[in-house]
Amino acid sequence: MKKFFSLFVALFVFVAVGYAQKGVLKFAKETHDFGKVEQGKPVTYVFEFKNAGTDPVVINDATASCGCTKPSWTREPVMPGKTGSVSATFNAAAAGPFNKSVTVTSNAEGGQTVLYLKGEVVAQKDAQTVATPAVAPVGKDKKKSR
Repeated sequence: MKKFFSLFVALFVFVAVGYAQKGVLKFAKETHDFGKVEQGKPVTYVFEFKNAGTDPVVINDATASCGCTKPSWTREPVMPGKTGSVSATFNAAAAGPFNKSVTVTSNAEGGQTVLYLKGEVVAQKDAQTVATPAVAPVGKDKKKSR
């Protein structure tokens, strides 16, 4: 009975250690706020990640919450300690606030990670006033130095 129990414990430890060794995705940032985005102009953000685990990480898929967002990702395995990326391009067609997600599926611990894009799509004229700050008038009270 002792031999059977010892064998069972040894097998359990071996299996547990085998499952514990996985890749771990550590994203530098899981949410990006674009702020105000000009209508009709696609915007892209690249989410960088590091494999903090012991096994290579392979991203199987990245799925956007809607057709207005197109993800792309590092296709080759990311070795332990190395970095990879998931890029998401949002087509800013409709005016108004947006909050989109990209679900990343991989062989890493946890299996799925959700990344978020948010901001507000504004008309072209509104975007230009936000992008171009008002220029301060040149002061006439400054003394000329000679």
